[in-house]
Amino acid sequence: MSAAAPPGLLKAFIIRHWPELRLRTLLFGALLLAAALPMLGALLVLRPPPVLLDSLWEERHGLALAAVVVLALLMLLAATLARTIVGPVERLSEASRILAAGQGKIPDNPSLKVTEIEQLYADFRTMEAAIARRSRYLRDFAASVSHEFKTPLAGISGAIELIEDHGGEMTDAERRTFLGNMQADSERLSRLVKRMMDLAKADMQPGDDTAIADPLHAVYAIAEQYERDGFSFTYNLPRDGMRMRIGQDAVEAIITTLIENAQQAGATNLHIAVSNRGLTFTDNGPGIAPADRERIFEPFFTSKRADGGTGLGLAIARSLAEAYGGRLELVESDSNGTRFKLSPRNG
Repeated sequence: MSAAAPPGLLKAFIIRHWPELRLRTLLFGALLLAAALPMLGALLVLRPPPVLLDSLWEERHGLALAAVVVLALLMLLAATLARTIVGPVERLSEASRILAAGQGKIPDNPSLKVTEIEQLYADFRTMEAAIARRSRYLRDFAASVSHEFKTPLAGISGAIELIEDHGGEMTDAERRTFLGNMQADSERLSRLVKRMMDLAKADMQPGDDTAIADPLHAVYAIAEQYERDGFSFTYNLPRDGMRMRIGQDAVEAIITTLIENAQQAGATNLHIAVSNRGLTFTDNGPGIAPADRERIFEPFFTSKRADGGTGLGLAIARSLAEAYGGRLELVESDSNGTRFKLSPRNG
């Protein structure tokens, strides 16, 4: 028969293992209560044992130091984020509001190099440059429109005034002359409006990335319409068919513009070469004056205004090419002729 444990040892065991015994007792009681009564849930509230509180108190200096270190690291992280991300983004946001008002400039890149922020600043500069170019284009376009419309409108208005004041004194021939001038000015206005609509469509409408054109078909179909006595075509074309990454309507409009441009320049022959690198158009006209070569693609610039030129043909052609990711450029021009090249989009 085993001897009973002394009361002192039992008390010491209970004190030493009290947290574990209390937790097991509470859990056992909770299980009995759950088995006896229907319940929705249970909430167990425990008080930390004295041993845990004593341990925390003994480590209070180390815990306080750790809290200070964590707080300092958080403050350092916040300051770094403010300097490298928050500050630059706020300055860029302020610059965008100033730019929207039509003034200001983009701030310099932040001193700390963050790849994403630098890329954001670079993209913003690209956008600012595009907006500036667009603004200059619109200002120049508005000035050109005003100038181009002013001349025929003044002619029509002057003719109407003369007819009103002196119509009874005019002969039939004089009256027909004034009416003919008015008709010519009105037709010029109509051409200007139509070409401006074509330019707006080419300039603003994005091209279809999946568009494919047959340049050989376009060359043969259009050249046949313009071939006549005093103007001929020669070709350097591939034997097999080929395709270009551009809209069929766009390539036909560009070819038509370049043919008409060669005829208006006084050329008698236009050589068209087609390859995988694009189309080249070489005429035998007198060439483009050196002072005009940088301006030939500007809207309303023309040296043939007296012959009815609107100065919008090459501007429309270039806009059409760029809408599909291509390029139309003046390759060379001298007294022996002029060469243009239409390059398709790569890829």
